[in-house]
Amino acid sequence: MMNPKRETRKLFPGVYFFFFIYLLVLSARFQPSEATKDSSVRQVKLQNHRLGSSIVFPVSGNVYPLGYYYVLLNIGNPPKLFDLDIDTGSDLTWVQCDAPCNGCTKPLANQYKPNRNTLPCSHLLCSGLDLPQSRPCADPDDQCDYEIGYSDHASSVGALVTDEFPLRLENGSTMHPHLTFGCGYDQQNPGPHPPPPTAGILGLGRGKISISSQLSSLGVTKNVIVHCFNHNGKGFLSIGDELVPSSGVTWTSLARNSPSKNYMTGPAELLFNDKTTGVKGINLVFDSGSSYTYFNAEAYKAILDLIRKDVKGKALMDAKEDKSLPVCWKDKKPLKSVHDVKKYFKTITLRFGSQKSGQLFHVPPESYLIITENGNVCLGILNGTEIGLENYNIIGDIFFQGIMVIYDNEKQRIGWIPSDCNKLPNLDQDYGENLSEEAYPRGFGFLGGLFSGTDSSKNKNLVSDGEL
Repeated sequence: MMNPKRETRKLFPGVYFFFFIYLLVLSARFQPSEATKDSSVRQVKLQNHRLGSSIVFPVSGNVYPLGYYYVLLNIGNPPKLFDLDIDTGSDLTWVQCDAPCNGCTKPLANQYKPNRNTLPCSHLLCSGLDLPQSRPCADPDDQCDYEIGYSDHASSVGALVTDEFPLRLENGSTMHPHLTFGCGYDQQNPGPHPPPPTAGILGLGRGKISISSQLSSLGVTKNVIVHCFNHNGKGFLSIGDELVPSSGVTWTSLARNSPSKNYMTGPAELLFNDKTTGVKGINLVFDSGSSYTYFNAEAYKAILDLIRKDVKGKALMDAKEDKSLPVCWKDKKPLKSVHDVKKYFKTITLRFGSQKSGQLFHVPPESYLIITENGNVCLGILNGTEIGLENYNIIGDIFFQGIMVIYDNEKQRIGWIPSDCNKLPNLDQDYGENLSEEAYPRGFGFLGGLFSGTDSSKNKNLVSDGEL
């Protein structure tokens, strides 16, 4: 069963005392080296080689039963491959780390091994973490510690490190920028569901510590993120603006003066079957770290009442025995596809801006329903108020299926366009075929063999967390 609380990560307001001693013991393993102190020199050199290109990664995963989409990314020299949950709802990228590691799910050989490459706590990226630090920066050369917590009480504690990220860009050049990320040496997952199988999180939020922001500050790519998730469990992720179509994209502005650094849009109106629900003025967060979509109590009730009204008296019946999601229906025979029952459901639309010239985000039934292992159909929209989101509304992966979503941090806007996520727009497909897989294996960001990756979705009971 999917964990309906897995998507919303909220930072714990304080730090735990028992971590303090643990961090002191481990600090000897994390002393910053001269290479770390000199990383700013390498960064200056990178800024002299602005390429303005893009990095493209194949994506695997699904909304159900896996619960997330992920990419493979190489880190270090020699490089090691890590599978990371794509999360536009958080800034910090972190991987399970042998320092040694407590609570890690990956075997020792698949954990990141630090090598005297921590970031000092006096570094700007440390002070700009917006995370509660485990202890004050008494010495500028102390390591930069982090602690991040989640709504289901899972957490990651570690230190910031800097290492090489070997990357192949769309224009054919290769880069080895030194980027900062979290070396997570204590993972806790006390909830009833097993931890996700990925090595960590790929943070693509709006903060300075996010990978996209760092690449932009180094002049490697523009701060534009594109993801395209398919219903069949594939897709692509891009950092840079090469994949952005020149026309056909619907754009809406990011909310100004937002108290958070999330990708929050301005107010929208909720429509059902092209008719107003009466719910207006809702702010929405675009968050790929969320499997499902969360509406506040008012919006959730409005949509659920309208859907139940449509379904009433038809072939579908309530399936309360199916605990995959809060609201499920069953047919006379087990269902195999949403298309078998699509005729019973209507399109949901979010209208941003004015009533006459607003920007429309259409969500067909196949992008808000799932078919469970039991052959039932369930609603992939949940009541966020019930899990403490208050008035937040989160658009998750289920709404993103079959749509290219563009997070344009350069122009402070979000765009979307229906897409075949098995194909790359605006790129010469033959170009990628010339790349050598021996020289640039998966995880370096290349186009050759883009959709030939493995898919771990066979593990049907695993869930992942996304940060709010």
